Amino acid sequence: MTISRRGFLIALPLFVAGCSSTGLNNQTNYAALPDEKFPLKQVPIDKIKPELRRQEVAYETTHAAGTVIVDTPARRAYYVLGGGRAMRYGVGVGREGLAFAGNAYIGRKAEWPSWTPTENMQRREERYRKLAGGMPGGPNNPLGARAMYLFRGGNDTHFRIHGTNQPQSIGLAMSSGCVRMMNHDVIDLYSRVEVGARVVVIQA
Repeated sequence: MTISRRGFLIALPLFVAGCSSTGLNNQTNYAALPDEKFPLKQVPIDKIKPELRRQEVAYETTHAAGTVIVDTPARRAYYVLGGGRAMRYGVGVGREGLAFAGNAYIGRKAEWPSWTPTENMQRREERYRKLAGGMPGGPNNPLGARAMYLFRGGNDTHFRIHGTNQPQSIGLAMSSGCVRMMNHDVIDLYSRVEVGARVVVIQA
């Protein structure tokens, strides 16, 4: 089958639009959020590795819809949608020896949360002892725009799923044990997950 030059030129804009739609949708996920308590700027999509960008994917699991699954070795988190689908996020995870593993649940949620280093963190590093009284929420706070607190048996585990002011750490193992996400992504997950939702953290 042949196509005329005129037909090709007519079809070309549709072809280009079809190729670029995924990129446009990805950029929409990281658009500016001016209505936040601390407004967030747009994150250029080319600054985020494609495999770490938020997207809905096929995901077969026996866990119920509403479950959060953190695949630590893969540096991915999944919010189970059901029907073989999930929302996938790139995450940063804990350094070796500091990582959380197993089952927990979301005990509480907070927007632009304050942060107090744990006693263990304060013992390990002097810089954390200076923050024993806590650090208010805001753009410089290491918990970022949202935090979801992991509990077991009614007790706070001191592990969190939270945003970060260090987006370059996503995809790496360098945190003090918590699961960190880009602020745009943690806001999305926060809007989906309920207090009491199950969290499963898979280690290697």
